[in-house]
Amino acid sequence: MSGARPRLVPYARRLWSRRHFVTAFATARLTAQYSRSRLGQLWQVLTPLLNAAVYYLVFGELMNTKDGVDDYVPFLVTGVFVWSFTQNTLMTGARAISGNLGLVRALHFPRAALPVSYALLQLQQLLASLGVLAAILLCCGQPPRLSWLLAAPALALQTVFATGLSLVLARLAARTPDLAQLLPFVLRTWMYASGVMWSMAHLLRDDSVPAGVRVLLEANPAAVHLSLMRYALIDGYGTAGLPPHAWALAAGWALAAGLGGFVYFWQAEERYGRG
Repeated sequence: MSGARPRLVPYARRLWSRRHFVTAFATARLTAQYSRSRLGQLWQVLTPLLNAAVYYLVFGELMNTKDGVDDYVPFLVTGVFVWSFTQNTLMTGARAISGNLGLVRALHFPRAALPVSYALLQLQQLLASLGVLAAILLCCGQPPRLSWLLAAPALALQTVFATGLSLVLARLAARTPDLAQLLPFVLRTWMYASGVMWSMAHLLRDDSVPAGVRVLLEANPAAVHLSLMRYALIDGYGTAGLPPHAWALAAGWALAAGLGGFVYFWQAEERYGRG
């Protein structure tokens, strides 16, 4: 690849023209990911379900975080499925360049196609899991309702946000591979601060929480996405579970991360695979 960085708009157009490559790459990776396991792609569903079971035992029962949370099982399972999508998108995105150096050095294509492909892969996995999530909601007395349609725009905003952040991590990890080893600890901390296993609304009603901490928790993009999905899918979650201006916050985070991440990644386009 030439040393000159391509211009941003033509670069975006080239990436769009390679959308079939992005889709094919994501599908191939998805098929190969579980090819050596007996249960195959069932692990797409089993992994978040097993995580939810562990979190229910540790947090719901032993730490009693289910106290005061109506329909805790749908609350928890929705949170785990949605958080797993964000976490896996960032983890795979961080290795998109550093883990595909042979492909990067051998072929000429927009390098952003790799982290975008991995984000699409995780979206495909989540969509395959939503049927199981819907079945769990039905078994827990959550019948289908019109608000379920709100899950589509909520998921779209979350996908743009996670993809933009994965582009940032892909560039950083391309130069500092050790970042991929540190990332799980950062994500675990973020998960605990996002209300995956406990009610953020209950904490924010606590007067002992400092005002600055309250603002940070309400603006936390992961917590906002969780709240929107729970509001859409769980009857009785109500607007009390949503932070103020939740949709505006989600849209703002999606725009900032999506556009900012794309530009940040593009700025180092000519350096990927070198050195």
